[in-house]
Amino acid sequence: MIYIFRLSSLLHRLRVPFLPWILKVLNRILFSVALPPSVKVGRNVTFGYQGLGIVVHRHAVLGSNIVIAPNVVIGGRGRPGAPVIGDDVLIGAGACVLGPIAIGKGARIGANAVVLTDVPPGATVVGAPARMIED
Repeated sequence: MIYIFRLSSLLHRLRVPFLPWILKVLNRILFSVALPPSVKVGRNVTFGYQGLGIVVHRHAVLGSNIVIAPNVVIGGRGRPGAPVIGDDVLIGAGACVLGPIAIGKGARIGANAVVLTDVPPGATVVGAPARMIED
């Protein structure tokens, strides 16, 4: 899954027509992941269960060493902008990270959390809407 995305992203940056989007559709069919070639993805990003049910906004930025569990949505809220996820972040199963927000380095997002505001580095957020908890 990630290799198809990386090839698609490379072709997108080289401005090759159609082929990046065909590879995106192939990823969608084979792995049920919506990961457009325009997404910026860092190193060592792990998509749980090969990306099953994960949807990522086309302008999102994902840092390095991120773990994203299945059925996560990283998307917009109908206005310009998309989430920016920092390095070393853990996103639990079914979580929604929505809007032009920033998730700080080392943050943890609980399962099924709905994150609508910025999350500071190292924080843990849970719930709908997400709120910080003490570790």
